[in-house]
Amino acid sequence: MASTAINFNIRKNSPNSNYLSCFRKTANEHEWTRTKTVYSCPSELAAETLAIQHREPPAGWDAAIPTFPPDAKGIASRDSSGKVLNAIAKRHPWLIGGSADLSPSTKTRLTFEGAGEISRDSLGARNVHFGVREHAMGAILNGLALAKLRVFGSGFLIFSDYGRGSLRLAAIMELPVIYIFTHDSIGVGEDGPTHQPVEHLPSLRAIPGLTVIRPCDANEVAEAWRVMMEKKYDPVALILSRQALPTWDRSKFAPASGLRQGAYVLSDATDGKPNVLLIATGSEVSLCVDAQAVLKQQGVEARVVSMPSWELFEQQDEAYRESVLPSDIKARVSVEKASRFGWERYVGLEGDRIGMRTFGASAPLKELQKKFGFTVDAVVSAAREQMNRVTR
Repeated sequence: MASTAINFNIRKNSPNSNYLSCFRKTANEHEWTRTKTVYSCPSELAAETLAIQHREPPAGWDAAIPTFPPDAKGIASRDSSGKVLNAIAKRHPWLIGGSADLSPSTKTRLTFEGAGEISRDSLGARNVHFGVREHAMGAILNGLALAKLRVFGSGFLIFSDYGRGSLRLAAIMELPVIYIFTHDSIGVGEDGPTHQPVEHLPSLRAIPGLTVIRPCDANEVAEAWRVMMEKKYDPVALILSRQALPTWDRSKFAPASGLRQGAYVLSDATDGKPNVLLIATGSEVSLCVDAQAVLKQQGVEARVVSMPSWELFEQQDEAYRESVLPSDIKARVSVEKASRFGWERYVGLEGDRIGMRTFGASAPLKELQKKFGFTVDAVVSAAREQMNRVTR
């Protein structure tokens, strides 16, 4: 009997296409006809089954994603993420997940009516309790993703080391697993260096095929979820804060949809002609916005670039990248509460990289920011030093 090849949605020209080709299978016409019969009855379940198998979201999945109003005090990105996640999951029946025993802290518990807890007696529920075992959580997520369910797992960023093997396999296998990592920096304060991630952001960015996103406010978080849910092949690590981040007034600042390009001009210099570029991710974007105002009073025009995702930015064409980071502007400062490793790609070898050079310390957040140089004054000083360098 003749056979029919089944295409397992292997992406053309994928870096892993040769490896993944071994997953192609054949099935005889009888078996394929029997499978199609399952799809055809009843019609509603058939449509859902086909959508699942093609990694397509249900219609209207994003209709309830909130827009967050301007708020100087703001909201922690882990909290805004929890709101967005619940708004999506309520309309997306095959989106399931949980945490490595940290849902109250990562804000990933699905709380809407009927979400329930997955157990032996409740297999249709949506919350998964993986237990304190990050590697096992990642392995389970990979298995569920192979079955074409949309899945997420969460934990503290510092603990991503424990699940790195399974996370790396998700990238190799091109599985669109969503990882939500909170407590993203020395901002966890008194927990000290054992719980303060330093090298983790650059180490995650080093994994081929993994998209890392660190939003600067609640509306960037909402846009990040839109981007993540549209992916069919790429795992994503969403990096979120414990502390509150200001929610920008998007009538005065650029729209959060700029996150899709990985980096965008959040606040530009007068007439779009900056003397210096201030580039940041996550919680450090607000430092750059405040520094921009101070510099303007001193007669220096700065451009603030929010750069939530290196990977998404590198996917843009050269013209777009040049429009955000003009090559003729040599005075550049990057600001990120993580290892400085890699930022020379965007600020140059002579640019200033405000970041972590050591492990953290146990102290209140304000004291830590002062100790490690994450202050408006430090950003202003670095910008002026860069101006002096390029004009010498």
